[in-house]
Amino acid sequence: MRHSSRTVALTSLLALITISATAQTAKSKAQTATATPESVGFSSQRLERLHAVIQDEINHKQLAGAVTILARHGKIIDYRTYGVRDLTNNAPMTKDTIFRAYSMTKPITGMAMMILFEQGKWLPSDPISKFVPEFEHLKVYAGKDADGKMILVDPDHAPTMGELMSHTAGFTYGMANETDPVNAMYRDLKVMKSQNLQEMIDKLAKIPLLYQPSKGWHYSCSMDIEGYIIEKLTGKSLPDFIRDNITQPLDMPDTGFYVPADKRSRFAALYKGAPDGGIVSDDNGGNNYTEQPTMPSGGGGSVATAIDYYHFAQMLGNAGELNGKRILAPATIKLMSSNHVPMDIMNGKFGIGRHVMRPGFGYGFNVAVVYDPPTAELPDGKGTFFWDGAAGTWFWVDPTNDIVFVGMIQRRAHPDNHVLLYKSHSLVYQALVDPAK
Repeated sequence: MRHSSRTVALTSLLALITISATAQTAKSKAQTATATPESVGFSSQRLERLHAVIQDEINHKQLAGAVTILARHGKIIDYRTYGVRDLTNNAPMTKDTIFRAYSMTKPITGMAMMILFEQGKWLPSDPISKFVPEFEHLKVYAGKDADGKMILVDPDHAPTMGELMSHTAGFTYGMANETDPVNAMYRDLKVMKSQNLQEMIDKLAKIPLLYQPSKGWHYSCSMDIEGYIIEKLTGKSLPDFIRDNITQPLDMPDTGFYVPADKRSRFAALYKGAPDGGIVSDDNGGNNYTEQPTMPSGGGGSVATAIDYYHFAQMLGNAGELNGKRILAPATIKLMSSNHVPMDIMNGKFGIGRHVMRPGFGYGFNVAVVYDPPTAELPDGKGTFFWDGAAGTWFWVDPTNDIVFVGMIQRRAHPDNHVLLYKSHSLVYQALVDPAK
């Protein structure tokens, strides 16, 4: 009897182990579910045009390498590596290569903000100063007087959280090509080189807004301010909150704000344009991502693999859920991915690079939005949203056609990066020959 009981117990234990292993296998397959292009309406032959254009960039020494992922209906149909991740030793590009995501951090930070929105922590109509009291008395730049001094006025209304998340609050970045005195103050005070987020906030409190809230659109440090707000509302560091609420649930093990020692061999080298038209090594201003930063940048500080970012993007494409794990409700994703730029400034005068605010093309909460593709002269489905990064990484989510795309490259400050992004849209949609499938 005792022997029989042991046998039954052992058999039950083995069954449980088998069920658990099967479940884990199913989970893994679900995360990287694949299909043939033809089964979801794509032409394999036409997709070769996408591959050829990216390979041509490498052949002409415009890129070292790339990784791309294309999915439809939640299934990966095209997953490619190109070239090398390091020209010095010709280490081949691999699917687990870790890239600098730069501004593709912004949608992740936006997701963190929307998690807190769902918890009732903030509303788009709330003044930013409700969470950042240092901003309560911000002034607005209104030109120069006869002596060349800045004219400062009160804001027409206190900048809001919704304006913060849509780059319409009046903040800027202090980029070198911006010649106005407000951007000069960002550079002089080294806002983006602060030792921590509180120091960044203290510096920003001394600088006027570049324009009246909602009267312009300017690429800015708004998402870094969001990172500070996330830390204040949660009591956690930005990296820890994102890890606990986004990257761990979505199986994004290589996404974070630094690259640990045991992963350094997979970190892509970084390049920039050379005078002869090719590429040369870029030291990235001394940031080598070897340790957790003291000032984590919600606007541009993360690293990720292509498959990690695909999991994030596919969750967005699934209206907030991936593999049974719901991060946000569908209505929240819709709010995040809808245009929030006032129509009277959708006039082609505001934008960054080729991302120009215009009829049909706007900006939501931390993502660009194509709300009327024909008017914006784009092939995407209505409601497509996306963003990119300074080293050329890019992604988009098309809820109308149920398409998700992720592209990872490693070239910084390259004027053609945005061209490659937009070329990839046309190259993907020309291959979608049966959208009804």
